[in-house]
Amino acid sequence: MSAQERTLLTTQRDCPGRLVPVGDPVTIPAHTFVTLTQALGGNYTVIHNGNMVRVDGTDADALGLTPQRLDFTPPADGRIDEAQVWEALGTVYDPEVPVDLVNLGLIYRVDIDQSAASVAISMTLTAPGCGMGPVLVGDVKYRVSQVPNVNAVEVELVFDPPWSRDMMSEEAQLETGMFY
Repeated sequence: MSAQERTLLTTQRDCPGRLVPVGDPVTIPAHTFVTLTQALGGNYTVIHNGNMVRVDGTDADALGLTPQRLDFTPPADGRIDEAQVWEALGTVYDPEVPVDLVNLGLIYRVDIDQSAASVAISMTLTAPGCGMGPVLVGDVKYRVSQVPNVNAVEVELVFDPPWSRDMMSEEAQLETGMFY
């Protein structure tokens, strides 16, 4: 799908999503026409009733598309596996740059409280005024909550230190043409 293409789809089932840019949850009813405007990083942006709605890739079947599956083997010890948390974070993409948040350098800290079965994440945005901040926070919470044994996810947006392209992985810099 090119940036100029728009595709008319019919929802196959009730489709959860988040309003862009505020991040409020919405449900698009089954058998509703929507216009697909963007497919990026396994997520989709559709127009529904004049509003942009971000649909997580794990719910792509609701749009008649192939869903992204987050499939983790539960650790035998019942604990949260930090590698699985990072893997889940690696499936969240910036809505404007086709690079995941980990390789963009937006994830500053992951703290796991095994006794509370919770994960606390400190992250930033590429710009403090980014209107997609609430949507990205929602994506992070949703994807990390798919990790076995995670009962709660808290995300704190921080802007110190401010993000710069130096924080990107070399791979991300090459992919975006920002390598220097």
